[in-house]
This record gives sequence, C-alpha cells and structure tokens, in this order.
Amino acid sequence: MLAVEIIEKKRDGKKLTREEIAFFVDGVVRGAIPDYQAAAWCMAVYFRGLDEEETVQLTEAMVATGKTIDLSSLARPTVDKHSTGGVGDKTTLVVAPILAAMGAAVAKMSGRGLGHTGGTLDKLESIPGLRTDLTPTEFVAQVDRIGLAVAGQTAEMVPADGILYALRDVTGTVPSIPLIAASIMAKKIAAGAANLVLDVKYGSGALLPDPAQGRRLAVLMRRIGTAHGRRVSTFLTGMEEPLGQAVGNALEVKEALAALRGQGPPDLLTLALTLAAEGAFLAGLVKTREEGRRRAERAVASGTALEKFRRMIEAQGGEGAVVDRPDLLPRAKATTLVLAPRAGYLVRMDAAAIGRIAMRLGAGREKKGDPIDHGAGIVLLAKLGARLDPGMPLAELHTNRLAEIEQAMKEFQAALVLAEEPLPKPSLFLPVEEEEA
Repeated sequence: MLAVEIIEKKRDGKKLTREEIAFFVDGVVRGAIPDYQAAAWCMAVYFRGLDEEETVQLTEAMVATGKTIDLSSLARPTVDKHSTGGVGDKTTLVVAPILAAMGAAVAKMSGRGLGHTGGTLDKLESIPGLRTDLTPTEFVAQVDRIGLAVAGQTAEMVPADGILYALRDVTGTVPSIPLIAASIMAKKIAAGAANLVLDVKYGSGALLPDPAQGRRLAVLMRRIGTAHGRRVSTFLTGMEEPLGQAVGNALEVKEALAALRGQGPPDLLTLALTLAAEGAFLAGLVKTREEGRRRAERAVASGTALEKFRRMIEAQGGEGAVVDRPDLLPRAKATTLVLAPRAGYLVRMDAAAIGRIAMRLGAGREKKGDPIDHGAGIVLLAKLGARLDPGMPLAELHTNRLAEIEQAMKEFQAALVLAEEPLPKPSLFLPVEEEEA
C-alpha cells in the first residue's frame, strides 16, 4: 500500500477503505508519511469529502493512535459537553458544575483559545493557582471523588489529531466538515464519557458562519458518536453576537460565577440550563427533559452547582475563595467606555471582530504559545435589539495595553450596525434535523 495511491484515489473522488484510512493515519503519526503527503491528502478530502462511513473509520483510526481514558470504574453516569467554540462562550464553566450537582460524573477535556475564540483552559487558569495539566490518573480520581474535572488533553491522546490539525491550519483545509467532525469526535471518544452533549455554533463569531453547515456538522458528529457506542445529543446555537456580556478570560469566569448564582445574562443561563438538562436526560438521571430543566434550576438556586465549582477549583490547586470574591481574579489597569456614536437600534454585531478586538487588548493569542493577559477583555453593555441614544455606553474595554485603547474603540464601533428600525433578534437555538451528512 502506498500513500500516493491513497491520495490519488481520494483526489479522484473514490471511496477509501478502512484499511487505507488506518494505514494513512498510522503512517502520519509514525512519520512514515511526510507532511507534504499528509497535506495533499487533507486537500483532497477538503475538495472531495468523506462519506459517513469513511468519517467514522477516520475517527476510529485517529483514536487508535493514542491512549484513551477508561471511566468505567466510576459509579456515576459519565457526561461530556463540547462546544465548537465562539466569542464569549463560557458555557462549560456553568454547565459542568450544574451536571455534577445533579449526580453526573463530568470528565471534561478542554482546549486553549487560538485566534478570536477563547479557550476553557485559559479561562480556568485565570483563577489563581488552578492547574489544568492533570495526569489521566489524577483526572479520573478527581471525577470519582467530586464528580467533576476540567483539564487539558494529554499529548498521548489522539496524537494524529495534533499532527493533522497543525497541517490543516496552514494549508487552508480547516473548514472541511468531515475533518472537523473526526477531529472533535476522536477526542471525545478517547476521553471516555458515555454520554455527549454537542453544542454546534453558527454565525459571525463561529467556526462555521452558515447554519446549514453547522447543521450538517451536528448531524455527522451525532452519527459518529452513535457508531462508537455513545449516546449523543446535538444543538445548533447562534453566535451572531458574543454569548453573555463578557469576552476575556477572568471576565468570563466572573460572569460564569454570576450565572451559577442565577444572576448571569439570560442567553448564557438559557443555554447552560438547556445543555445541562439534556445531559442529565441522556445519562438517565431524569426521566424527561422538563424534569432535567427543573433539577438544573434547583442546582443553581440551592447553591449546590456553585459549591461543585468551588470544590473543582480547590481540587485542582486553585483559590476557592474566588467563588465568593471575584475581585481576586486578575484585573486590567485600564477600563474605558465605548459610547454609541448616534441613536438607533442595534441590529447587527460582528462577533468575530469583537473577538479580535479582545485579542488586541491582550485577551487572546495569534499563535500557540503566545502569552495572554487574563484580566483583559470586553464587557458588552448593549446586546442585539437594544435601543440606543447618542453617548450611551456600548461596552467596557479592559486592558493593560494603553496604546491600543483608541484603535480598539474605533474598531468596536465599526463592528456594530445601528438602524432606525429594530430587526428580529436571532434565535439562540435552531433545529438540528436528520439529513444527509
């Protein structure tokens, strides 16, 4: 079997066999297949695609290149939640403690931010002392003890994904839906949870702006999970504006703490309670989604979800007092208001541009390894549909990069569209219909 023959076969639009896919993925990880051939294969897949069977087999081959986590010893039903990411998306920080408070074992492997989307690990590491580099043994033991752990993926898990993603990132092949689906699902399957709740984002601040693409990805990931013996639910949710009000690491932790007290922004609370209810239903902790929603609301109202978050912080070496004193989180030196330039209704918001502005202020990184300022970011003071008068506050900019403030203010105003008449607010949820992936 030759790598070039497999590349040519896919280039010509033909279906690959399980053996060919396994040979190619294994060869990439071992270094027997060089980067230029792996990149050529990714481009062939980008243009020719993979069918559902090929994508399931690719996921399987990627999982087989590394270690997996065994959660079968845990007494609680295991649940994982994954979002495809977006600006201000801090739902893991809210959903995971709620699910743990409802009796689930939440074993969550998360990633770092790159570009305009934030990463859960970066947000958690804004909490003084908290570590996310848990070993698999520490990870499982913590979930067993308190029902909750959020940590980084170890280098031994799905090494094929790290290699292929790095190539996709520099060859223009990131938006391939089969490759996205296999990348996400390989990591979810390797992490060991039996029940998966997938939140697929669409809109200006998401990886896939088109809801039709998001729907296709959601359906495909659900089918991959089912083929690998997981129970999977998928949601298609809007990212036409940042989720909640906070964009930036410590600012988002502060907002997540407010949500766990039932005081967070309505869109964040609605999404978190819906995802938590679905996870509890999948795991058999409740008989209906409606019961799941009621129990999720009680976990917040009673303070048990917040207490789970505190216990996780402390178990991972962090300062648990931030739960009661968010002022212990990092803060930027400068806070500047952005004001509305004229009257009108806020009808459109470029969420990706707002994410890039937060990067300019220090909250994100352009390439892996770049340092970030945990206190930097943006707090939105107006959301879509708001009626504005001239001079009304639109946002707070938080930064230690004082030289960036003036340009950031101009860019933020340019990211908004005001109109004389309001437009219907975009839906937070769109239906995920079973259709051909």
